[in-house]
Amino acid sequence: MALIHHTTLSPTKVELLAGWLPTRPWYHGPAAPELVKAGGFRLDDPAGEVGIEFMIVTAGTAGPEGPEAYLVPLTYRGAPLPGAEHALVGTMEHGVLGTRWAYDGCHDPVLTAGLLALIEGRAEAQAQSITDTPDREVARSYGGAGPVPGPGAPVDTDEATEFAAPDGGPVLRLRRVLTAGSTAPEDAVGEVTGAWQKPDGTRARGLFATLEKR
Repeated sequence: MALIHHTTLSPTKVELLAGWLPTRPWYHGPAAPELVKAGGFRLDDPAGEVGIEFMIVTAGTAGPEGPEAYLVPLTYRGAPLPGAEHALVGTMEHGVLGTRWAYDGCHDPVLTAGLLALIEGRAEAQAQSITDTPDREVARSYGGAGPVPGPGAPVDTDEATEFAAPDGGPVLRLRRVLTAGSTAPEDAVGEVTGAWQKPDGTRARGLFATLEKR
């Protein structure tokens, strides 16, 4: 169980992302965005060492629905993750835990293992800012046979990050640009959906991640 500390962060997560998001190939907003936190959820690390968060932020004014919403999976560590320098979002000073290294979670095996566990039903989504409280807005399903093999290396596209599974298994696809009302394709064997806050105060719901046949 992850313990949520209500304390200071410098820089804040949103400030950290404001400089990192514009460098991503799936980001389509302004070069100097004013980000707004719009939702998200957490997963527990079974070892209790790594913070796992799926954060949603909105940025810019693109699209007919107003600012686009982006899903940013992050991991927080008390020391650098060896070999993941390319995935470092930045460092923050935590009022209780000290220096925290924040990574693009798609490059952190603890997060990808947690996401697969969520899809399969072996893990439960947790509220973003409350300790030991399930997030009932996050839904998942899995119709495959047996456990999902570990994903391959992540590859960014214009809209998502994709992991090609070894041995012809299903492809894990994490949506980076969220679309209200989106649903899984017919060939999906697993999915995660959730909700986020729109600028007008209403709630949107859509697809977060899928497992799709090749």
